[in-house]
Formats: sequence, structure tokens, C-alpha cells
Amino acid sequence: MESQLYILCAALVLIAIVIVYPGYLSPRHALPLPPGPPRLPIIGNAHQVPFDLQEEIFAQWARQYGDVLYLRILQKEIIVLNSLRAARDLLEKRGFIYSDRPRFVMYCELIYSFHPNISLMSYGDRWRRHRKWYQSSFQARASLNSFQPLQAREAKVLLQSMLKTPEEFIAHIHRFAGAVLLEIAYGYLDEAYVDMAAEVSAGIFETGGAGSTTVDFFPILKYLPTWMPGAGFKRNALKIQAMGEHVRNVAFSKVKEDMASGTAKPSFVKNILEEIAEPTADDEFELKGAASLLYGGGTDTTVTTITAFVLAMVRNPEVLAKAQAEMDAVVGNTRLPNFGDRASLPYLECVLKEVYRWSAAVPLSLPHRLMEDDEYHGYHMPGGAMVVPNIWAMTRDEEMFPDPESFRPERFEKPRGDENDPVDPRVIIFGFGRRVCPGRLLADASVWLAFASMLATLSIHRAHDSSGREIMPPADFVPGAVKHPKPFKCDIHPRTPRAANLILAEARSA
Repeated sequence: MESQLYILCAALVLIAIVIVYPGYLSPRHALPLPPGPPRLPIIGNAHQVPFDLQEEIFAQWARQYGDVLYLRILQKEIIVLNSLRAARDLLEKRGFIYSDRPRFVMYCELIYSFHPNISLMSYGDRWRRHRKWYQSSFQARASLNSFQPLQAREAKVLLQSMLKTPEEFIAHIHRFAGAVLLEIAYGYLDEAYVDMAAEVSAGIFETGGAGSTTVDFFPILKYLPTWMPGAGFKRNALKIQAMGEHVRNVAFSKVKEDMASGTAKPSFVKNILEEIAEPTADDEFELKGAASLLYGGGTDTTVTTITAFVLAMVRNPEVLAKAQAEMDAVVGNTRLPNFGDRASLPYLECVLKEVYRWSAAVPLSLPHRLMEDDEYHGYHMPGGAMVVPNIWAMTRDEEMFPDPESFRPERFEKPRGDENDPVDPRVIIFGFGRRVCPGRLLADASVWLAFASMLATLSIHRAHDSSGREIMPPADFVPGAVKHPKPFKCDIHPRTPRAANLILAEARSA
């Protein structure tokens, strides 16, 4: 059904010959471009870049050409940063020209229908306003502390769900992540919205990486009628858009109604509306987009990280045993862990870091856009180019993380406090410079509490086949903008009868 779309794309490529190709007949700058695989006329490197697992191909090329790669796909110039050093040099130290975003046709113009999204919007005053909202809500210690009772309550619900139907552990993790973020955004919890928000989030990421879909390379395709063969991408985008619009509008309206009646609970939306005092229709439009990003941008990555933790524990029982021994020594077996225990659980912190590194939930960070020409290590960096940080390659850098495919939390033990310490993966996975994830501290807290709660109460081991043999799940991940572990079976049950009773007692009080 989609073959007509590619025929149309081929026709557009031919049209582009006259428009695009002359610009590549002669060099545009005295300095050379960064190295990269040889390009063909017109299409550039389009024939070499796969739809899936681009991060692995880029890492292979980096070993051949260097950590900064130059690619061209049709008219788009792309610079891939495969090392933490390059990402810091450019995206942090020169953030004033590397903090813009390219045009995202699929995400911004079809799925979000121009609703504001700080992750995708251009660098400027509008972005600064949204950034200020997020900083006041998700980076101040007082604000983060105010969310802890909610996170603790939902962690108890997660454990109870694991106790009742452990075979559905992935669904329970989805609910945990969505419930926390939706209630923080709007101050109330509706299970139907949790399910719908999860469907919207999954649908967004299934369309492909931001800036890398067919319609991003051929924006004219967004004008195809939905009934036309080959327009399936648009029909799917509009379906996701309608669902997202429903969640945004209904949830936002309820907050306003509750505020008018004096029954609204603290939330991101309520706090910002009170801060604005007399919001206009434009203010509300902006705030709707800002609130929807909480679950749209945070749910999938949180789910992936917690699911990867379960997979890692199943595959590495010695790590599970060591983490649980530490938990027992610090917390005991008469209560659940809380955020006050975090500083006393250093091995769990090592496990957390290693899950972040090993799973690399977002293998390619959202592209930046270079706002003007630049020079780096003798190479010309062309203004307007997409700049893509390869998170996966950085987390597999053997100089920073020897034996990178092995799950070894011990690599983060006994830090000396000098430059020889392993890099904390959180400085990689949450993005760089002015585009670092504004909700990273909130996400990290939720992930830590989920890990700690499961370690304290649950046995997480390999499942057995019909002959009683252990099933070792492979460390396989589904390719995509967010890489989820492929579905796997495991055996989850309470560590002891006392742990089961503790889960039930805590759930009743949640």
C-alpha cells in the first residue's frame, strides 16, 4: 500500500536534481567538511543510512572516519557526534549557536498540529518561556520533594499489581510511569487517560525518529489527501493528533473547573495558571502543549528504563543478589524504601547508572540545528545542518566504559573524585547544553524508587520452560526512536511471605 508513496518520492528526487544538485558542484567553503562515507550525486548518503539501528551504523563509521561525521541525505546536511567530548565541545560550550531545532514536519506539523513542545520548538523567546515553567516546577528541590508522596503511592500500586498479575509486569510499569506524570501535570488521575496517553506516546515514537521520516525529507507530502494511496503515514499521524488533542483539552478543562470550584489539587497546570494570573487564550494554548509533553515525552523512556532493569536482573542474578543484600542491610524487611534511603544505597546507585548506560533508551538524541557556520578541529561545520548526538555510541565508548556490552554496575563503584572516574551516564542520556531534558531529575527519582521498591520486595528470576529448564532472555531491543526491550518472560514473585504482606499492607494505605 505504501509503494505509491515511494514512487512519488522518486519523482520528487528527479525534480530535485535541477534545484538541489547545482549547489554541490563546487565547494562552498575553504575548510573541508568533517569526514564521512562517500556520497553519491543527488542522493548523498541516502542509500547507506538504514531505517533502523542508525546509531550502530554511525558508530561503525566513527571507528573509520572519526567521532564527528558529515552526511548528506538529499538536501539535508547532517553532522553526527559520536563522542561525549565532541558533544560537550559543541552543544554545551557553543550552545548559543547549537541550540536550535530543525523543522520537524511529522512531529510538529502533523502529530502535534503546531501545539508547542519545548523539546521540538525553535530556540528563542517562546522556548525560554517554556523552559522557565519547567525549571520552576521540576528543578527546584522543594518542587521535587512535593512530588515524592505521589511517586511513593504509585510505587506501592506497582508492587501490588506485580503481586497480583506478575506476568503483566510490562503493563504495570506502563501504568506506573503514566500515572505519575499525568497526576503531576494535572493534579488528578483518570485510568482512561493513563491508557490513552500511553497509546498516544507509543504512536508518536512508532512513526520514527524526529526529523528522519519520509515527510521530513519531502515536506510537500504532508499535503497529500488522506484518502490517497501512500498517505497512510498522514492518516496515522492525524489519528494520534486527535487522541492527543482529546487528552490535552479534557484534562486541561478539568483543572480549570476544579480551580473555579476551589477543589483543584497542586499540579503543573494549576501552578502555572496561578502564576500567569489572567491567562489569555494564547497562554492556555502554550500551557496545554507544555503539560502534554510531561507524559508524551517522559512515559516511554521511563517504561523502557524500568523494563530494562527487570531484564538486567533476570540476566544477572549475582547483581540482583548483591543489590538486595544492600537493601536488606539498610532498609530491613519491615518497611518499603523511601527517598531518604538513597544516599545509603550506593550499590543501587551503581545499578541505576549501569541500566541507564546499558539500555540507552533514546539511542539518537533529538537533532539540534546549527544556526550559523562554525569551525571545529579544522573542519567546516555548515550553518543549517542537523547535529545529531549518538547517545548509543557514547554509552558504548570503550575508553569510558570497558567491555560495554556487559552489564557491570561495579564499574561505577569506589569513585575517586578525579578525571579517571567513569562518566555518569546521566550526563549523556538526558541530552546536552541548553537542550538537556528539563524533567530529568523527576524522571530519575521515579526510576530510582521503582528499582528500590522492587528490589526490596520481589524476587526477579528467569522463567522455566515445560521441561524445567531456565529461559535466558536475550538482551535484545526493538529498534526505534525509543528502544524498548523485546518482550521476554520472567518469574516475579514476593521474596518472602512477609514481603507479600508488606506489599498488601502498603497498598491499602496508598
